[in-house]
Amino acid sequence: MLVAENEYKGCDASVLLDSVEGMTSEKLAGPNVNSLRGFEVIDKIKYLLEEECPLTVSCADILAMVARDAVELVLISAFSL
Repeated sequence: MLVAENEYKGCDASVLLDSVEGMTSEKLAGPNVNSLRGFEVIDKIKYLLEEECPLTVSCADILAMVARDAVELVLISAFSL
């Protein structure tokens, strides 16, 4: 879906990556601490997708789909008023 991840040998959704020993992730970097939330939702989606399709869907793909679905839900709610 999103090719940038492979082109740059990284994750363009790197804020989703967890810290490892000796390296603090962007998730816990100063500007991001207490400003981003909902990681557990993305982690759950990633876990479920990995169970069905191992090594197929990236974090960036998940963010793109979640953003698409969120916009659709907002539009549906707006037109239902």
